[in-house]
Amino acid sequence: MLGIEFTGESIIALLTIIAIDIVLSGDNAIVIAMATRRLPEKQRNKAIFIGTGGAVLLRILFAAIIVYLLKIPYVHLIGGLLLLWIAYHVLVEEDESDESKNIQASSSMAKAIMTIIMADAVMSLDNVVAVAGAAKGHVGLIVIGVMISIPIMIFGSKLIVRFMNRFPWIGYIGAGILAWTAGQMITEDAFVIEFLELDKAVEIYGFTIILTIAVLALGYMKNKKTEA
Repeated sequence: MLGIEFTGESIIALLTIIAIDIVLSGDNAIVIAMATRRLPEKQRNKAIFIGTGGAVLLRILFAAIIVYLLKIPYVHLIGGLLLLWIAYHVLVEEDESDESKNIQASSSMAKAIMTIIMADAVMSLDNVVAVAGAAKGHVGLIVIGVMISIPIMIFGSKLIVRFMNRFPWIGYIGAGILAWTAGQMITEDAFVIEFLELDKAVEIYGFTIILTIAVLALGYMKNKKTEA
């Protein structure tokens, strides 16, 4: 299957890939939950399946060419900034007037799908390095491993949505995790480290904390303004 000879070594590699995907699917489940939590259940399920499918395809593609992607200048900086925008975007409540609800409902599912795919693509840049390394260059093992981990991502996101509907403050934790991940990505970029002279772990963590607090504060103020 997929040109794979299931030897003891390949089975161990496959199990390693599945374990990595399970461990790393927590952030992705949060992205899916945050992006779809305001959709009706029928649209939410559809958005989850389509968005997850698109994200998985991109993850497999990235795993195959990750060595080249990570050599592109400013890729961590650009990806981190994009993830910061996504963290803010999924946190704020949209101000919906009665006249625009139907229009927004028709487009919100497409927005949720794009958010899932974009966020997963950005967050997977570093994550798939581990998967690509475990697969030892065999894309077939990556495909099988990712396919097995899909139900975990979907189930995890649905569970998070249920908790978020009961406890809205969980949304701030999810946005905080995304913003923290973005900060880590930004501080991994050579240009940022040199420009800001971040040569100590304390400085790097401090910068990441400031970014995370800023996103949460802006989102909180926007939500309060919308509620007023």
